[in-house]
Amino acid sequence: MTASDDSITDRPAAHGMTLPAPALDCYAVHKYPPTMRPGASNRDWMDSFPDRFPYRCLPLVMANSSGWEILCPAPIEITWNGGPRNEDTTIRALADWPPTESFVASHFTRGIVTFHTGYLFRTPPGWGVYCSGPPNVPKDIIQPLQGLIETDWLPFPFTMNWVMTAPGRVIFEKDEPFVWLTLMPHHTLEIVQPALRQLDDYPELKDEYEAWSKSRAEFNAKLEAHDPETVKQAWQRHYMKGEKPLGERAESHVTKRRLKPLVAKGPGE
Repeated sequence: MTASDDSITDRPAAHGMTLPAPALDCYAVHKYPPTMRPGASNRDWMDSFPDRFPYRCLPLVMANSSGWEILCPAPIEITWNGGPRNEDTTIRALADWPPTESFVASHFTRGIVTFHTGYLFRTPPGWGVYCSGPPNVPKDIIQPLQGLIETDWLPFPFTMNWVMTAPGRVIFEKDEPFVWLTLMPHHTLEIVQPALRQLDDYPELKDEYEAWSKSRAEFNAKLEAHDPETVKQAWQRHYMKGEKPLGERAESHVTKRRLKPLVAKGPGE
């Protein structure tokens, strides 16, 4: 394992652990691992809106690109008749790819389909891999199941599972992401204490909130009245610009995620 042990915090995590810097080692378990790449920020359904309106929602875009995706190496057809047995789910590759037979199967019955990633993942102590389907990609009659894996010790691969939600036929196209993964310092979640506070007790924050609320109401009223300048502006950009309602700029604000691609390394690197 080549993950760095450089500490990024002096605050101890749960179980007395000091969290090292994040790293992700991806060990190919056969000669034909599927392509893995940084998550794409774009989505077809977002592109189809007039003026690509959904891209104005920065949290959507950032979620899309805050992990890595593994691509389906060949088109796969999945059919489920609604029954509870393994044989009620049929899986067929629509093009050749060497390990297709071991790539996807029905192991858990009831329309659950299991994909093999082709990789064994390792992370530094305290870091795990959180996997799901690609964010903000709805797919008819099939739903990704999400998992959190302790990849800081696991010496074997994990799988990605999807569940059919109704009888029917689904196709995963070639180069369609079938798993999306990101890193999570999951032990640190156990030291988080959610705190209920009353906004009235925090005048500075309340002033900012009320300024935002007033600004939003005035903007929407002008938009409804077809005020030319407001219509031209189309939407408020406080969050996109990292700007607080009273004009102050956020100290840390990110509008693009640039994750690193998978690179080949040998022992000792």
